[in-house]
Amino acid sequence: MIRITELRLPINHPPEALEVAILERLKIDPKELVRFNVFKRSYDARKNVALAFIYTVDVSVKDQAKVLEKFDGDIHVRPSPDTSYHFVAKDPALTNLSNFLRPVVIGFGPCGIFAALLLAQMGFRPIVLERGKPVRERTQDTWGLWRKNVLNPESNVQFGEGGAGTFSDGKLYSQIKDPKFYGRKVLDEFVNAGAPEEILYVAKPHIGTFRLVGVVEKMRQEIIALGGEIRFLHKVTGFDITNNQIVGVKIEGQADLPANHVVLALGHSARDTFEALHHAGVFMEAKPFSVGFRIEHPQSLIDRARLGPHAGNPLIGAADYKLVHHAKNGRSVYSFCMCPGGTVVAATSEPNRVVTNGMSQYSRNERNANAGIVVGITPEDYPGGPLAGIEFQRAIESKAYKLGGSNYEAPGQLVGDFLAGKASTQFGAVVPSYKPGVHLTDLAPSLPDYAIEAIREAIPAFEKQIKGFSLKDAVLTGVETRTSSPLRITRGVDFQSLNIKGLYPAGEGAGYAGGILSAGVDGIKVAEAVALDYLSH
Repeated sequence: MIRITELRLPINHPPEALEVAILERLKIDPKELVRFNVFKRSYDARKNVALAFIYTVDVSVKDQAKVLEKFDGDIHVRPSPDTSYHFVAKDPALTNLSNFLRPVVIGFGPCGIFAALLLAQMGFRPIVLERGKPVRERTQDTWGLWRKNVLNPESNVQFGEGGAGTFSDGKLYSQIKDPKFYGRKVLDEFVNAGAPEEILYVAKPHIGTFRLVGVVEKMRQEIIALGGEIRFLHKVTGFDITNNQIVGVKIEGQADLPANHVVLALGHSARDTFEALHHAGVFMEAKPFSVGFRIEHPQSLIDRARLGPHAGNPLIGAADYKLVHHAKNGRSVYSFCMCPGGTVVAATSEPNRVVTNGMSQYSRNERNANAGIVVGITPEDYPGGPLAGIEFQRAIESKAYKLGGSNYEAPGQLVGDFLAGKASTQFGAVVPSYKPGVHLTDLAPSLPDYAIEAIREAIPAFEKQIKGFSLKDAVLTGVETRTSSPLRITRGVDFQSLNIKGLYPAGEGAGYAGGILSAGVDGIKVAEAVALDYLSH
């Protein structure tokens, strides 16, 4: 196959125009073209240029060597890389594990799903322990908080089948280095499970919450069909370790489960499990994370600012943004998890605390755009060991709960009032989307002074990049604290814990991913490491 990059076509081109463009670019006759497929499609919506799609395509021709020789030295016509996935182990004999304990995966979010799926596809019949419920039951519990102010600590935005990624924008892109194209494997499996095929080639693919529910269910069914088990409502409470080797896990209300290969795909909010690991002596260390607020603007404002005359074009969809500002006090402020045409959601997993997150459906057609506006913090801000970041988060979330009225409503403030340093008393043109509701107040007490100072400086700076960003009626909703795990369960080059053999820290909770795609990729890498360790014995 030959890969052509930077192939530009008008955004409203007819389907046949792409083939014509390929023939013209390669200077070949139609009879020489065997087939082609789109590997990536992005768009150029700069205000002063014609709106265009930019394609990367893989092309099969009858005489590939001749065509490549003709374009020798052209960086935009090269041999296509091999993006197919190659299993490190796939032997039918592996299905007979009578001489081994089956691998255990703790957590069934994106990382746990892909770790379990890959292990199942390689014949290892994994056992998955998920503290929460199946995704549809979990959805009902989540609505209980959003609609009735009732929290289920074991079944919510953070816990349950699909993990935190289920109630998000469903973004499927990442900035991780991926020389082996593991990300392509993740996308292929999502498509196999019912995700729209366009996620394989659009520049910033996403699925959306409602579609993710069905996709997650189908992936679960495949794992089971391949011999794996998913045990819901199985909360891990401790770990059996002998001579620095994991030998089993303790499960609430269940007999201990013997295990010598355990994948920790916990997610960033499994605080009690982090505490159990620390108590068991597993090495971990504090790491930086970020805290801040959610900000909401009319999506139409963001569309006009980002797309200019192209705003509203259905072929482009709702506009997004990515912003960063380095404040005078040394803090970095940046936008996090921007959700075009989405909603701000209640994301706490502990009683009497308020946490926000952002979510979008596949259509991204809600009235508001939202994003986290967060400030980077480091372990120097919360000294006290690897679990100190958790207590730092809890203190902020508890304060937000009280500021919001102690009923799971979130504290909120209009941007104009926040910048002026006065409490808000009534909403303006922007109606906040957070459920069960937003209680207007002064957000300054909810975060450390240095964070408030940095955000107050950043919002006017962001106005210079996005006209209207400092709109006085835009709404800030507090607090965003679960941007990433506050600790890292450090692992070696073999993907095992530094001091406990057989324990495989993975994904966001262990500090090795940030988002659905990178968590899925890390799950694949860890599954491979587990498989190779089995084969070495």
